[in-house]
Amino acid sequence: MYGFGSLIETLKKNPKKIVFTEGNDPRILEATSRLLASNFLTPILVGNEKEVMEAASESGFNIRGAQIVDPENYERFDEMVDLLCEVRKSKGLTKEEATKMLKQGNYFGTMLVKMGVADALLGGATYSTADTVRPALQIIKTKPGNKIVSSCFILVRPSATGENEVLAMADCAINIKPSEDDLVEIAIESAECAKIFGIDPKVAFLSYSTLGSGKGEDVDKMRNAAKKTQDAKPDLPILGEVQFDAAVSPRVARTKCPDSEVAGHANTFIFPDINAGNIGYKIAQRLGNFEAYGPILLGLNAPINDLSRGCNAGEVYSMAIITAALS
Repeated sequence: MYGFGSLIETLKKNPKKIVFTEGNDPRILEATSRLLASNFLTPILVGNEKEVMEAASESGFNIRGAQIVDPENYERFDEMVDLLCEVRKSKGLTKEEATKMLKQGNYFGTMLVKMGVADALLGGATYSTADTVRPALQIIKTKPGNKIVSSCFILVRPSATGENEVLAMADCAINIKPSEDDLVEIAIESAECAKIFGIDPKVAFLSYSTLGSGKGEDVDKMRNAAKKTQDAKPDLPILGEVQFDAAVSPRVARTKCPDSEVAGHANTFIFPDINAGNIGYKIAQRLGNFEAYGPILLGLNAPINDLSRGCNAGEVYSMAIITAALS
């Protein structure tokens, strides 16, 4: 895990509790063992205690010190049911329906965050992204002023100078075809997320056009989104619409947009849609030798993140640190 020492130092000063919704998954158990050995983050594992301990023993992982919470015998379960009914009263949720929902690890874990038992949540080792995001939207909800949940990836690569190259890319995982206003939210949230990882954000709204060199609805969308974001955040360095080469290459930037402080030096990239974003970050990961961390969910009232179902224990460990540090 490159370059997140500052996040660990932050957690050492202010330890957090993070709930894992799939407590008996071997990857979760291995990451839990590593976290407990590091002593800056307390894992809460959702699942049957006997089954979780047996799974840990079979895999050879020491998880003594982790909290194991079973929806079937949780002492505050009735309180949890009442709170979920209150949160979802506009939908007419009954106690029977709430009870059924809370027997599921994703809903149960999200309610632990809502109730303040945990500071953050990490799920998705076996759940789909939708099954992680849906309870968060229904229970945790978006921050005041935000209308959407979005995501960004943090990409990290060691450089010859010894300092890591760190970039942010959004939205590569959640919003399929974001509107202009969606892109404004995505850009502002991504810039704030980038700062947590030591990035001084310089934001590029990417397109196949640079400052009017091309035409089309998608060009207009990115240009307008960049303008709206600049109006909302006048102190945030922003360029758009811009082609990727002009965003990252000083030589190309001198020709295409010589008057921009962002051109040639962008480090926070806003993509026009999920196709471009997903392809873009994976090209950087696979051909550019960047480590990709994410998707980091943005815009929620509490830090909740989603794992890939193909993740390994190292990725769980890294994402747990990132998620807890956002709380």
